[in-house]
Amino acid sequence: MAAAAALPAHAEISDDVVKIGILNDQSGVYADFGGTWSFEAAKMAVEDFGGTVLDKKIEVITADHQNKPDVAANIARQWYDQDQVDTIMELTTSSVALAVQGISKEKKKIDIVTGAATTALTGEQCSPYGFHWAYDTHALAVGTGGALVNNGGDSWFFLTADYAFGYSLEEQTGNFVKENGGSVVGAVRHPLATTDYSSFLLQAQASGAKVIGLANAGLDTANAIKQASEFGIVQSGQRLAALLFTLAEVHGLGAEAAQGLSLTEGFYWDRNDETREFGKRFFDRTGRMPNMIQAGTYSAVLQYLKAVKETGTDETEAVAKALHEMPVNDVFAKNGKVGANGRMIYDMYLMEVKAPDQMTGDWDYYNVLDTVPGDKAFIDPAESGCSLASN
Repeated sequence: MAAAAALPAHAEISDDVVKIGILNDQSGVYADFGGTWSFEAAKMAVEDFGGTVLDKKIEVITADHQNKPDVAANIARQWYDQDQVDTIMELTTSSVALAVQGISKEKKKIDIVTGAATTALTGEQCSPYGFHWAYDTHALAVGTGGALVNNGGDSWFFLTADYAFGYSLEEQTGNFVKENGGSVVGAVRHPLATTDYSSFLLQAQASGAKVIGLANAGLDTANAIKQASEFGIVQSGQRLAALLFTLAEVHGLGAEAAQGLSLTEGFYWDRNDETREFGKRFFDRTGRMPNMIQAGTYSAVLQYLKAVKETGTDETEAVAKALHEMPVNDVFAKNGKVGANGRMIYDMYLMEVKAPDQMTGDWDYYNVLDTVPGDKAFIDPAESGCSLASN
């Protein structure tokens, strides 16, 4: 085989160990979003790979960055400079991911982001060694905005967190709503970490919009959904669309409060026999089903190890080249491909949370409404604003 012929005569593994760092929020608002569960997913990938690569040990370490870019940067530098970490992954929170990707680029180390949303990672702040794996704000906007219009949600009112992340989600989603023939009838902005959404929800309800788009995240989204349930908004016929919400947060809310909610994810454990088998194994070790962040981390670790095996080395340039070239075929993504800007392109799914009486088990939350093809979900690498040649 040509790939085998490209391998060096002797495996070249630095320090005789391949070391992977999982860096994310394990104690704050995103602790369920990825958290220690992503660390378990990474260890699961290593076990499924066989525990070694090129006859060398694989080690996975983890740390909590507390959603602070300076804390994450200090950990990343220590891992690279002192602890011989070869790659850092997960990186929940966009500011953290951008900080660590910058350090990884400086140190010529590979980072694979599964937990952060910003398209800047594969746009103006892209890196030859940086990869974005699970989702981004563009994919969420296309899935929950564009696809939901095609499923009848053609008039929108936004409830938006009053900071840059919320503005971006509102703008991108609104654009896809309008491009697909829908309309945006209004919006209201709320302070970050507010506790009382009643006035904002009443404005949304009075708008008559078919869809109330929640352009926020974490506890803001959860609290807004809880209070919308108390107002009977979904029961009265309007739909709630969470622009950044996953299975973990749905489970935290419970089906009674979350029923009827629309959202976009890149993975659901109950889609087919392969995902169900993976979900059961993950549940057996964690007591919960994986969301797209945790399943995406499994995929990222597995693909990285495949690239090391393919090239016969953990040397950054060789492994990065292989990651750009190799198709992604695992339980998370089928026929996934990595663009020149590091974006992994694969299909996303528009979901709706079932009513409690539709559920057949504790984690049977979703009906899959639509598939969003990867070439529509993600920005074309040629249009990403990434210019690796000048980096």
